[in-house]
Amino acid sequence: MGMDLTLFMADWGWLGSVPVERRIGLLEDAAWPEEFDDVFSLRHGRAHGWRSPPGPGAAWCAEYGFTTTGAYAPHARAGDAWADMRLLVGPSVREPMDAFLDGLVWEADPASTGARGFLSPVVADRLHRHVLVACPPEALPGKARAWERCEPRLEELRAPFAAECEGWAGRPDTFEDFVALLREWGDVTATAARRGWGLVGLP
Repeated sequence: MGMDLTLFMADWGWLGSVPVERRIGLLEDAAWPEEFDDVFSLRHGRAHGWRSPPGPGAAWCAEYGFTTTGAYAPHARAGDAWADMRLLVGPSVREPMDAFLDGLVWEADPASTGARGFLSPVVADRLHRHVLVACPPEALPGKARAWERCEPRLEELRAPFAAECEGWAGRPDTFEDFVALLREWGDVTATAARRGWGLVGLP
């Protein structure tokens, strides 16, 4: 069974007021409060889109349910697809797409810890699972602007996708699947940018 992606939009100011080693735990508690016995049903029975977590006192975050997929693997495959095809795309599309996807489903610098250091101590805490996505609020307006530049030109990615990704295991099944996931991330980044909150993705 693969990993799920649980994506939050969170108030960085509020989260920053608590010790760093407690931040991931607070997000987990907001999504899966102890008073809910059936965590599986809670996780898999939720509606798509933005929703407030069921836990008390969680007004500082919201959880997003992807309509395309709740699993993490399609997001990772989309990032790998972009890494494969990006050099076949002209700079007028490649540069904004790089800016949009970096830190979401693709890493421009895989060695960088980026905003992950805000969420967990540098030394790994074995009690907390690793962070899949970490995007601070100051980065999101730029991502939203980058998406506005990319969205009208998505069709230009079709030929590079066919050349580098189509039919390959570990890549999105179809170009339409790839684009549908990008569009959801576009909506997510725009909403978080308007709110002034950051994004956190946990397994």
